[in-house]
Amino acid sequence: MKKEIKALFKDKPGLKLKSKEIAKKLGLTDEHQIAELKHFLYKLTEENYLEKNGKRYQLKLDDSEKLIGTLQIINQGDFGFVTLKEKAIKDIFIAGKNLANALDGDLVEVELTKTQRGKNLEGKIISVIERGKTEIIGTLKKNGQYYFVIPDDDKIHHDIFIHSKYLNGAKSNDKVVVSSIIWESNQPNPEGKIIEVLGKSGNYDTEIATIAREFSIPFKFSKKTLNEAEEIPEKISKEEIKKRLDLRNQIIFTIDPEDAKDFDDAVSVEILNNGNYKVGIHIADVSHYVRKETNLFEEALQRGTSVYLVGKVIPMLPEKLSNKICSLVPNEDRLTYSVIAELTARGKVVSYEIKKSIINSKRRFTYEEVQQIIETGVGDFSFEILLLNKISKTLRANRMKKGSINFFSPEVVFKLDKNGVPIDIKIKEIRESHNLIEELMLLANQIVAEHVKPKKNELEFPFVYRIHDLPDKEKITEFARFVKSLGYSFDPNAANKSKQFQMLLEQVKGTEEEAVVNEIAIRSMAKAIYSTENIGHYGLGFKYYTHFTSPIRRFPDLIVHQLIYDYIEKDKFKNFTHEELDEICNHASAKERNAINAERYSVKLKQIEYLKGKVGQNFHGVISGIMHFGIFVELSSTLAEGLIRFKDLDDDYYTFDEKNYSVVGKRTKRRFRLGDKINVKLVRVDEERHEIDFILSE
Repeated sequence: MKKEIKALFKDKPGLKLKSKEIAKKLGLTDEHQIAELKHFLYKLTEENYLEKNGKRYQLKLDDSEKLIGTLQIINQGDFGFVTLKEKAIKDIFIAGKNLANALDGDLVEVELTKTQRGKNLEGKIISVIERGKTEIIGTLKKNGQYYFVIPDDDKIHHDIFIHSKYLNGAKSNDKVVVSSIIWESNQPNPEGKIIEVLGKSGNYDTEIATIAREFSIPFKFSKKTLNEAEEIPEKISKEEIKKRLDLRNQIIFTIDPEDAKDFDDAVSVEILNNGNYKVGIHIADVSHYVRKETNLFEEALQRGTSVYLVGKVIPMLPEKLSNKICSLVPNEDRLTYSVIAELTARGKVVSYEIKKSIINSKRRFTYEEVQQIIETGVGDFSFEILLLNKISKTLRANRMKKGSINFFSPEVVFKLDKNGVPIDIKIKEIRESHNLIEELMLLANQIVAEHVKPKKNELEFPFVYRIHDLPDKEKITEFARFVKSLGYSFDPNAANKSKQFQMLLEQVKGTEEEAVVNEIAIRSMAKAIYSTENIGHYGLGFKYYTHFTSPIRRFPDLIVHQLIYDYIEKDKFKNFTHEELDEICNHASAKERNAINAERYSVKLKQIEYLKGKVGQNFHGVISGIMHFGIFVELSSTLAEGLIRFKDLDDDYYTFDEKNYSVVGKRTKRRFRLGDKINVKLVRVDEERHEIDFILSE
């Protein structure tokens, strides 16, 4: 109960409530509960978490108390929020005029004001304790006799002044790295020194180098790592072949995107005499080449994942491994780790084996080629492909029955010219060929995780799971309120929420609001992470799940290969302790989030670059976000997001109705809601500040 009381006041720090009002909000009715409530209110008052004025309790926030936290800037300095280090209350709202000389990410001291902004207390920054960023990347510009750097990060809301003696050879329009940032309270702008020139702004190679630097992604491999890779023999020894299950004569093939170079999974299928199916999922055996305590291993660990920027991959492993020795290219012998499962016609796994193997892929298919075979029934290995498609549909149906949730998260595909300039953008279409591979990979990942689950009276084996926690109750309640505003129903208190998600996502399929409903649903979920403690995977509906199928591009998969081998060989702690695996899981989860952010940033830059030549054109879109300064619109054709500023809605004075996810005209009562379809005209594209501006187009 103590936790619930604290959560109540954390959520609404301005509350002043009597004990009976607190009881009502917490749903407490019987005498025992009321007595327990009063006990905890007394304890929290003693602990200085709450204070009592008369009969009312409120969060204790002394004027003299130092509130220290990290600043997050919103909309280029319009306002910000400070997340506190110690006090368990909601973020403190900071108006733009009260940001002082603080920058995004700074550790700051805050003084509370008497006002409250919505659910948040309001404050002002009184000092900067520590700068959050030691380096800032941006474009150098000259204004008269003065030089300024326009930061790439739009959360850095002030240009940085550069004295001519600190240019370090940089010229106007160069992309640069600025350090030694000082911003005294009497200065209009922060000042800094250029420590590195990345290249000319607008150049494709400069753009890639900038993203890599911005997100701390290692761009080049060390000489030691490259030398280790070069020393690996390309030919597989006869001794190694003898140790493995030889599948080189079987019909095995890969299915990947057209532009893929690292093929880390291949598949096979046959019908057994009993009518069951024998399905093979064959994964590149990267762990055979990348061993612990080598430079290859350490550098792969630090990178954590390959990063897929638009038109450029920053790989986790050197090219000799990722695109050659480990890649399951056709007509070449390759070392693999195979999960071979016997399935009934209803998709039930009867038996399986996990074996070190060697294969020789008979064909490299693209998704488009496989889709053509699925639709026409004609093509290389059409029997196997049609059979695998049938099996994957059964697996998918079974998964959905058990509560798996299939979120729709649209992606864009760019067509670039030889200079890396986008000449076309299309929405990626997910078809049966994609689902075929997805279901088989899910099957393999699940089988491997199930294989190591502790038997009765058996000690737990140290392992890396892919886990997904239950959704946050508060976020689910907010989500239910949002979809209700669109005319859909969702019960946040239902026992089986996954079924509700399934029904809702099916209802919105094909509608204009499909993308925004899916996006808000995803935001209401916990983030999937790597962990040694298994709690299952809520989104997939699996009790045991891991990542096994992409060891060329994901470090946890590489570790799982080694762990499953250790488990099969009954040598549980041969390579990794529980503590080491905990560190690897935390590191890999962080690197994954960082890679996702870098990839999204890369997409955003290319969307902006593509639209700069289309100013003045009209577009169809959907309202994807609403803030007190304007309406965000996502274009249906490119998924690019831009802003209609309230000052450009000149037919009325509009106010933000946060409760109903909308803005309303004061005179006309015209309402714009999150998820509404809308027609807009593109009026401004700013590549340096990464801004897209729209106005309404009737």
